[in-house]
Amino acid sequence: MDNKYLEEMESSYSMLTIMEEAERCLLCLDAPCSKACPAGTDPAKFIRSVRFRNFKGAAETVRENNALGAICALVCPTEKYCEMGCTRSGIDRPINIGGIQKFVTDFEQQTKMEILTKGQANGMHVAIVGSGPSGLQAAASLLQLGYDVTIFEKSQKAGGYLRYGIPEYRLPDAIVNYEILRIVNLGANIVYQTTIGKDITIEELKNKYDGVVLAIGASQGKTLEMFKENEVVETAVSFLSRARDNQGEIELPDNALVIGGGDVAMDVITSLKLLGVPHVTDVVYEEFCEFKASKKELEGAQNKGVTIIDGYYPIMVEGNRVTFKHRHLNNELMIEAEKIILAVGQEVDADNLNLDIKNNQMLQSGYQTKDKKVFVTGDIVHGDMTVVWAVKKGKEVAAEIHGLLGGKGE
Repeated sequence: MDNKYLEEMESSYSMLTIMEEAERCLLCLDAPCSKACPAGTDPAKFIRSVRFRNFKGAAETVRENNALGAICALVCPTEKYCEMGCTRSGIDRPINIGGIQKFVTDFEQQTKMEILTKGQANGMHVAIVGSGPSGLQAAASLLQLGYDVTIFEKSQKAGGYLRYGIPEYRLPDAIVNYEILRIVNLGANIVYQTTIGKDITIEELKNKYDGVVLAIGASQGKTLEMFKENEVVETAVSFLSRARDNQGEIELPDNALVIGGGDVAMDVITSLKLLGVPHVTDVVYEEFCEFKASKKELEGAQNKGVTIIDGYYPIMVEGNRVTFKHRHLNNELMIEAEKIILAVGQEVDADNLNLDIKNNQMLQSGYQTKDKKVFVTGDIVHGDMTVVWAVKKGKEVAAEIHGLLGGKGE
């Protein structure tokens, strides 16, 4: 195995270079970068603090607004949010907001800052089902408001897609552990290997807790009918989880075909190259002008030598041979590969939860369900399926619970 899979790809700023980057900030009065952050992390404020060497204040700004600030610094597609709003773009290039945020959260960790504190106990206890990013943020927000919080996680470790979906080179386990430990130290109790609807029912949770939050992620990989029962086919979710679980020590083919063009597909093809697969081909439905993947992830994959073919979709599969047709041209191509990985979307596993879900999202708006004691957050709530949006939803569901329950107990 090529150990590059385990090496963090993002380089960090030094004290000198961080000041150079922060000094590029125009200190806009209206702070369009902060307005463009879904989680309200307030880049304008923490960049201003860095510019004046107030790293402690910068860390406080990040952490008070985003309990997963160190994770978002690494995986947030900033070019779609805060950096898109950066006024500096009109001059040369946007401020590297993610890079500055990483420096700030590294400083926080190295100096062992403890910024968040548990609020005065209000006598109420909330159960959260799922320990992905939205569930973790909801827990942190509720703990600060004085609630007791118990998180139920079906796996052996907490983190959800942070732990089992994002490759190690993008999000090291050490950072995931660090963020979760902070929330545990804040007072969260995590119950592992417990599946709701199997090991404990929703009704049992409702009887025991003042409120129940279903923080459900899209953790199951989608497949296509023509690929079912095919031994050489695996979903992207399964592959990424298997690679991360085994620290990259998995059996690998000499050549692989990936189908899909989102960020998950980019994670797969980059992981394959870092793990040492010589020939990786990605066939994408979208053409390059309409790609769903972030520009940074796409460029990273291309720099690793992946062959990306845009504008094609599969029409037939025979064993390890797939025939594709172009969307607009009268053209077909055939690719044969030892391994085929489908990165064509993910599905929510909401069995036995009695939720009104269509196309993997709640039919209703808001966070409270038709059952007044049950709330939802995470991927099943309308909005982008990114970590920063999960943080936004986690903060909002906590605020809604506090507004309705009032933190007064019975």
